[in-house]
Amino acid sequence: MAQTIWVLVELENGAPVRSSLEVLGKAAKLGRAEAIVLGSGAAEVAPTLGQYGAEKVYVHADAAYEQYLTLPAVETLSTLLSQQKPALLLLATTYALRDIAARLSIRCDLGLITDATDISFADGAAPKVSVPWGGETVVTATLPHGTGIVLTRPKAFTVEQFADRTTEIETLNVTISAASQRIKVLETVAVESEGPALEDAVVVVSGGRGLGKADNFHYVEELAETLGGAPGATRAIVDAGWLPYSYQVGQTGKTVKPTLYVAAGISGAIQHLAGMKGSKYIVAINKDEHAPIFSVADLGIIGDAVAILPQLDAEVKRRKA
Repeated sequence: MAQTIWVLVELENGAPVRSSLEVLGKAAKLGRAEAIVLGSGAAEVAPTLGQYGAEKVYVHADAAYEQYLTLPAVETLSTLLSQQKPALLLLATTYALRDIAARLSIRCDLGLITDATDISFADGAAPKVSVPWGGETVVTATLPHGTGIVLTRPKAFTVEQFADRTTEIETLNVTISAASQRIKVLETVAVESEGPALEDAVVVVSGGRGLGKADNFHYVEELAETLGGAPGATRAIVDAGWLPYSYQVGQTGKTVKPTLYVAAGISGAIQHLAGMKGSKYIVAINKDEHAPIFSVADLGIIGDAVAILPQLDAEVKRRKA
């Protein structure tokens, strides 16, 4: 009998977030995938989730899930988990879902594994979860007792399509208590940006300390624009105040998986590699020929990134013309 796996599908502007659809597709490959959708747009989204793998969708279309921070979702999910007891609850790694997972783990006394890159079941045994450790080693963890909670690493899975799947929809009759409506969302601020979003870009050009100073980051931005991509940065220069956190690529920043990743003036610390080494092609530019970044690069250029980036930009423009 197939294991039942739940996926909490996060909504943004009334549509399912891509990372949640990636996780839902993985759940459908593992067993019987069931989705939970909470929020004012839940009823409209629910019928579409069958094409992404859901065999059943639980719906609660209450605006309180958007108006109040995470606690209404935690309360609803803890009630459902005590009643249904699925084998796994899978969640994409986002700010809200990390908070929900942590609270559910404590409230329901459930095991929690984070940063998962793969999950498998073997002959009805406990799920095995692959987790990168230190950037180079992958360890296998298990959740042997009851329902387990797993947060998956961004871009670990792809969005899957499932044709002709019949989806059952169940409307939840759950009362959201006043106690869970304590942390109200007062304002949502969107950061304005031009070009493709960093996490979705086909080409990413990132800069690190090898650029020398903040004023030189424009070379990264110019090459990214010429290539139709997005600029990124290491934690070191974000922490130094050169750029806002939204540019950061790495274990504590965004995970990217572009076709082309250009690392300019980046040494290749394990924390940075964790966020970009899934890129199809990696080009590294660094003055230090022994920099760790060259161990994962498809093409390495030994030299000053500040001198090389404008030459690359000019050559790309010439060939485009």
